[in-house]
Amino acid sequence: MLNRILKGWSFIRVFYLLAGVGMLIQSVVNKQWAFAIVGLYFAIMGLFALGCAGGCCYTAASNKPSENSIQNTEYEEVK
Repeated sequence: MLNRILKGWSFIRVFYLLAGVGMLIQSVVNKQWAFAIVGLYFAIMGLFALGCAGGCCYTAASNKPSENSIQNTEYEEVK
């Protein structure tokens, strides 16, 4: 867990953490508790590298055709 917090920092991860902490502070000052949950969510994403903050939003497209690709589809006539 400590390794996940200390390694792999990127600009997006820092942005998520700072934005989450900013939202959390602002919502506590204004006593907007529902918004505090949103700020906490973003801060946790940045701190623990979850979701998009951890780089898990993008998956590269594969050039290899898969077993289920359109080229390998067989059709059966139903009467």
